[in-house]
Amino acid sequence: MIKISTAGSIVLLLLAFLFTNPSHASENLSQLRSKKNPINEGQQLTWKGFKRIDFLFNPDLYSKYSLEELGIQSEGVSARLVMPDQALPGNPWVWRARFPDWHTEMDSILLSKGFHIAYVNTDNRFGSPKAMIIWDAFYKHLIKTYSLSKKMTLEGVSRGGLFVYGWAKRHPELVNCIYAEAPVCDFKSWPAGFGHGEGSGDAWKTLMTEYGFKSDEEAKAWEQLPINNLDALANAKTPILHMIGLNDKIVPPQENTLKLVDNYIALGGPATVVPCTKGQQKLKGHHFPIETPEYGADFIMYHTKLPKAKLSSEPYHKIRGGIRNCLMKFKREKKGRVAFLGGSITYNGGWRDSICSYLEKRFPETEFEFIAAGIPSMGTTPASFRLVRDVLSKGKIDLLFEEAAVNDSSNGRTDKEQVSAMEGIVRHLRQENPETDIVLMHFVDPSKMASYRQGEIPKVIQNHEKVAVHYGLSSINLAKEVTDRIDAGEFTWEDDFKNLHPSPFGQGIYAHSMLAFLDKAWSGGVAEDDKITMYQLPKAFDADNYNNGVLHLAEKAKLAKGWKMIENWKPTDGKHTRANYGNVPMLVGKDKGGAIQFKFEGRAIGIAVAAGPDAGIIEFSVDGGDWQKLDLFTNWSRNIHLPWYYTLETGLDNKKHTLKVRLTDERNKMSIGSACRIRYFFVNK
Repeated sequence: MIKISTAGSIVLLLLAFLFTNPSHASENLSQLRSKKNPINEGQQLTWKGFKRIDFLFNPDLYSKYSLEELGIQSEGVSARLVMPDQALPGNPWVWRARFPDWHTEMDSILLSKGFHIAYVNTDNRFGSPKAMIIWDAFYKHLIKTYSLSKKMTLEGVSRGGLFVYGWAKRHPELVNCIYAEAPVCDFKSWPAGFGHGEGSGDAWKTLMTEYGFKSDEEAKAWEQLPINNLDALANAKTPILHMIGLNDKIVPPQENTLKLVDNYIALGGPATVVPCTKGQQKLKGHHFPIETPEYGADFIMYHTKLPKAKLSSEPYHKIRGGIRNCLMKFKREKKGRVAFLGGSITYNGGWRDSICSYLEKRFPETEFEFIAAGIPSMGTTPASFRLVRDVLSKGKIDLLFEEAAVNDSSNGRTDKEQVSAMEGIVRHLRQENPETDIVLMHFVDPSKMASYRQGEIPKVIQNHEKVAVHYGLSSINLAKEVTDRIDAGEFTWEDDFKNLHPSPFGQGIYAHSMLAFLDKAWSGGVAEDDKITMYQLPKAFDADNYNNGVLHLAEKAKLAKGWKMIENWKPTDGKHTRANYGNVPMLVGKDKGGAIQFKFEGRAIGIAVAAGPDAGIIEFSVDGGDWQKLDLFTNWSRNIHLPWYYTLETGLDNKKHTLKVRLTDERNKMSIGSACRIRYFFVNK
């Protein structure tokens, strides 16, 4: 009786084929043995019009067993990989267990569709434990060397059934489906010949030796036959398709396929059997023609889950006014100054290095100066005031990459301050050089991902985009892109991206998007009559934006009781600090006393402090106004003397003012002291 399960089956119309004669196998072993390299993949041939790589594979490179222990007498075993002209996404593949050049119509179809076809010569091992060790090693080699998909389809012809079911039961999670033609499912039937079929005495002796059986009784007791222990495959719902000849006298279906299918369906496994009755039945019914090879290919394609096409980065890029000024400068003047301004994600290596490398390769004759102005924990407010020191002091900037979306939100900057600071950076840059191109980047963190998943645009990105739109700046929304890619199943936050400080994989995601942006922004080249654009500054959102921010060393303050200037301050409590905050002049107050004074001229005033474990609570007053309290202790102060910029007053008249700061004896409940350490006063003129 032919049984067809309904679970996972497709209507089958195909005739199948099967084969046991080893003379049909193509080995090329004699050619390969002369090669010294144990894995030599330089021999490229063609197969059915497709590129084919033949090589000797050395399993001991991927397993703990030596060639001698595996019974391999040469430098390795012959293997091949046939490659499609254009691979499907994810590089799907089919693994043939036996007779790689017999009934190849289906393989040709799959190759034309984008599948790879792999084969390793374990032909006279009958699916033995040693053969499975070689297969495990070969699988690892293909995945590592050719980036083939982790799940594949197994294809077994005749005795190949012993291999495909042996390996599939070891690794059910790695198998899409199994396609078999007149497969041997019980070696007691063939080659032993203990049942109704014609056995093969020579093959049985070889099998006994390969398995290490000392007697027929020991072989009969072997439990790991394909027909047995199918639970894991059935639980995985792995679809199987068998093509059989009803009059097969060599591998009788009643002792092989039908017994396996009975057991498999009883366990809930999806199975389909197609009897092949048309055409001439040769080799006592064991060889039969394939009527519709398209069906076998369709079965494999249907059960191969391809990854979704990766999202394009382009929808997350806003070119707006563009960045073609720097393109013309790089091409014509052969010089370029590119700055990177931001927090720790800019400070750390990764995407920034990729952009630098890209620019040097794209413009090989251009001499670049790269300014790495990223400092951990810094958002737009610190950036707007340190802009002169860290960026503009180097000269005119041709291209600036600015990021602050993570720190502006995590550091608690208000909406007004986020806009005023970002606007100040833009205006300051273009006041110094109206030709400067600017790219804003919105990096990802878990809170932004949560906002997007709730259908909301993170407020900090709204604020920065408000500035980008008003000034025609290019921007790259990596926060949205990463969120969408994760939700599309391309990768995960936990295993791949890891953190708001991205893993190397995450840095690659950032770099890929940014380089795609540059390619698009600079497409079309530069014409001879293209002219540099002088960017005009529109009316400001906020008249009090930080467009003239500067830093003043704290030593300019007038000291008072309880304060002292330490010329070479550094932490003495075992905690660390950031660059430019150790072995530097620092104004330090630890005890309640008098008020220091700092005279300035401008519209805003603030202090840049080292907020460490003993950061205290201060009071400040501008121009004799009311005293206001400020707690210097941050969420991160317990572990680091953190550089922190506190804006004290904005909206002042642009004239001379006096700031007074004094210590209190109050402290944050998490602080161990009441200290104030001022590195800079910052002023917006």
